[in-house]
Amino acid sequence: MAHIILKNIKKSYGKVDVIKGIDLEINDQEFVAFVGPSGCGKSTLLRIISGLETPSSGEVFIDNKDVTNDAPADRKIAMVFQSYALYPQMTVKENMSFALSIAKESKAIIEEKVQYAGKMLKLDHLFERLPKELSGGQRQRVAIGRAIVRNPKLFLFDEPLSNLDAELRVDMRIQIAELHRSLQSSMVYVTHDQVEAMTLADKIVVLRDGIIEQTGTPQELYEHPKNKFVAGFLGSPKMNFIPVKVQTANSQSVIVNIDETYQVTLPKSGEHLSPGDDLLLGIRPEHLYLQNTIGQDSNKLNMTINVTEYLGSSAYIHCTSSAIEKLTLIISAENMLNKSLTASQDIDIFFHNQYCHLFDKNHQALLTVEN
Repeated sequence: MAHIILKNIKKSYGKVDVIKGIDLEINDQEFVAFVGPSGCGKSTLLRIISGLETPSSGEVFIDNKDVTNDAPADRKIAMVFQSYALYPQMTVKENMSFALSIAKESKAIIEEKVQYAGKMLKLDHLFERLPKELSGGQRQRVAIGRAIVRNPKLFLFDEPLSNLDAELRVDMRIQIAELHRSLQSSMVYVTHDQVEAMTLADKIVVLRDGIIEQTGTPQELYEHPKNKFVAGFLGSPKMNFIPVKVQTANSQSVIVNIDETYQVTLPKSGEHLSPGDDLLLGIRPEHLYLQNTIGQDSNKLNMTINVTEYLGSSAYIHCTSSAIEKLTLIISAENMLNKSLTASQDIDIFFHNQYCHLFDKNHQALLTVEN
């Protein structure tokens, strides 16, 4: 269990600035996920916390102790990498106990810790196998077990599920969540997969180009993104963005036009806006409907189906129109089949103002969904 504070962390490689001044606090027992596109600096930031990288400037504190220049071995952390990094000539049990043997722990203590981790991860029946005799998921569990036996203050995960297939990723995601609940340890988890971040984390840190775009709970970031980047990064399929133009704005509301074809009234003060301002209207696919169940306050769009994607329990409907280049909605597969929806078919789509997001010309959020 550890409390981590990062103060104005910067990291440069030559003239390339990778981390550009990050301040962050990670609370004791918290599960924090770093997410962002490739090259955003998330793995570099994790390596700085671990001590594998030294920041160009700034400070790292673990439990109120400045560890900025401490070696990784002195930080009481354990790290699980994307590559399992198991010793191929050692059995599962030997791999898990190796660090304890190097630390000259007693045989009794080593046995107790390895048995505890093995049972927790359901590896005890595999102790005598070599890594080559294990599946990808089993190898990753061995790597996690090797971290558990060290009893660290802090667990660091660097894209640990990237090498696994879809089914194994789901299984391992559940096991990591159970591990966190059982150990009650602080964990920092780097991933490019927003599903992993949303399902595992207490707090998500969204990074781009070496800076933090937004920090918050999964629900906070999903419902109240502070800018277009965060709104589009979290959610699959991602949020629909529709160019709109301000028609009128006052202290009570903003009325926007979609290509002079549709008009949408939004309950947001627009005193700082002027007629003609260009904005972006954001609507998530699950907040679009094929029938008006909302009443008079609904908005209707006339669209043409471009592509349908049948996913078993649900379906994605990708639409277009002269006013809107692309719009995606999620419906039940049963609904799609009952309505016999196919490409080139004209449909009406409805949405409610309360689920609309509004972004200014700099892509900063002016309006997010109502609580």
